[in-house]
Amino acid sequence: PRAPAGMGTVSEPCPQTSLAVLSKVELRVSCKHLLDRDTLNKSDPCVLLLMQSQGQWTEVDRSEIIKSNLNPVFAKIFMVDYYFEEVQKLRFEVYDSHGHAGVGTHDDDFLGGMECTVGQIVAQKRVTKPLFLKYGKFAGKSTITIISEEISGNNGYVELAFRAKKLDDKDLFSKSDPFLEIYRIDDDRSEQLVYRTEVVKNNLSPVWEPFKVSLNSLCSCEEKRKLRGVVWDYDSRGKHDFIGEFFTTFEEMQKAMGENKVQWDCMNPKYKIKKRNYKNSGVVVLLDLKIHRVYSFLDYIMGGCQIHFTVAIDFTASNGDPRNSCSLHYINPYQPNEYLKALVAVGEICQDYDSDKKFSALGFGARIPPKYEVSHDFAINFNPDNDECEGIQGVVESYQSCLPKIQLYGPTNVAPIISKVARVAADEERTKEASQYFILLILTDGVVTDMADTREAIVRASYLPMSIIIVGVGNADFTDMQILDGDDGVLRSPKGEPVLRDIVQFVPFREFKNASPTALAKCVLAEVPKQVVEYYSYKAFPPRCPRPPTP
Repeated sequence: PRAPAGMGTVSEPCPQTSLAVLSKVELRVSCKHLLDRDTLNKSDPCVLLLMQSQGQWTEVDRSEIIKSNLNPVFAKIFMVDYYFEEVQKLRFEVYDSHGHAGVGTHDDDFLGGMECTVGQIVAQKRVTKPLFLKYGKFAGKSTITIISEEISGNNGYVELAFRAKKLDDKDLFSKSDPFLEIYRIDDDRSEQLVYRTEVVKNNLSPVWEPFKVSLNSLCSCEEKRKLRGVVWDYDSRGKHDFIGEFFTTFEEMQKAMGENKVQWDCMNPKYKIKKRNYKNSGVVVLLDLKIHRVYSFLDYIMGGCQIHFTVAIDFTASNGDPRNSCSLHYINPYQPNEYLKALVAVGEICQDYDSDKKFSALGFGARIPPKYEVSHDFAINFNPDNDECEGIQGVVESYQSCLPKIQLYGPTNVAPIISKVARVAADEERTKEASQYFILLILTDGVVTDMADTREAIVRASYLPMSIIIVGVGNADFTDMQILDGDDGVLRSPKGEPVLRDIVQFVPFREFKNASPTALAKCVLAEVPKQVVEYYSYKAFPPRCPRPPTP
């Protein structure tokens, strides 16, 4: 579940970007000594997770229903976004479910509730609290335990398909109704339920549905961590009969990849002691295992992926004569103009991820020497063979020295520059390595004139290792520019072809005039890590081997 919108406040403006998620947290729930609301059987508990937003409690997820059990361990894992800078209030409510009648419809079905914050659970890792009925009354000796785990950045998930053969028959008039539970054994020897399969009725050789679990849940991303599998014969009153168990590791499970299968004897320790010729209580077979690695932005950066930064500056006449103090391009010796402020704020962060610290700097919409013809993709250092400048300072110096040499003109065509960077990105894509990703920062004072060509160029670029950041400078009406930013819907080419992924971030600079430079950088670069990961995941390019640390 997502954290509801509107939680918390941000001190500095960023219209397109919500608070950055510090991490995702998995929550596991169990209860003890629940009240027994049923006359004939025990309660059938279910847990609801609610989150508070603007004073209102909203249900965000719920667990499965466990039949006839006053000490349930729920298999459902609640996933919560964790924001360090927010107080995120959670409420867990336990109800006795009556199947189709729904959950939480009557007061007498309420078994108790507990409130806490995500921060408390994360800090303590394991929280056990009493359950309360309405008006602060204790729900007998009932307690609820929440265990949290942060999901690491390099986490992936695994898909497992199990079956069993020739299981012991525990039923008198029919065959067993088996289900499988997988537990992770932690360092303190406690067991965490990872997954509980469905019940296969009346079958001693069941085939369970394949399921997915995160590597974090399964083995804490440690391949040699011990795992325990338990097979039970289901009982509708909650008194499941133990059939047998087996022990393994994720390392051993991986032998089931491809055509191979791995199997374990399903052992009942009591039978092993009592019965002289006891072999097993059946066999559990892992039919298939598929690993889906999920890489983070840091995985790619630490694997040597370089961020190549290109800046494109609008030199159209609407900016005003640079010699006039009202011009957006006016060079004030005491105060950088908006173009320079935006360039430095974004560029200083990008340069940390570029080893050679050389940036391509281009201009568009001006008449340039020697013939003073209009150009929409010229090097501002006037070197057509090498448009790169040394660091951000080199870009600033080239910008200041080129202004007196050009004539501001028009129109505001940005498709040529997008296409130019895309050609370089296309060459990089052919290497089939996660070695270079391209960020194009376009600084412009007005609405794009070649909107159709720009949309086409962006759709083409969405298939390449590049992102586009557009910063609107000045006080123009930038309503049309929001179309290029896919936040309000999918951007399409004039022929209707959608972008493969959202690669454009548009921000009006005026919303950051009174904020710090880091606020602008944070806002316009917020989407980039996600865009990098989306691209390489789509291409199935893993990070390269991490570089050795520099001495």
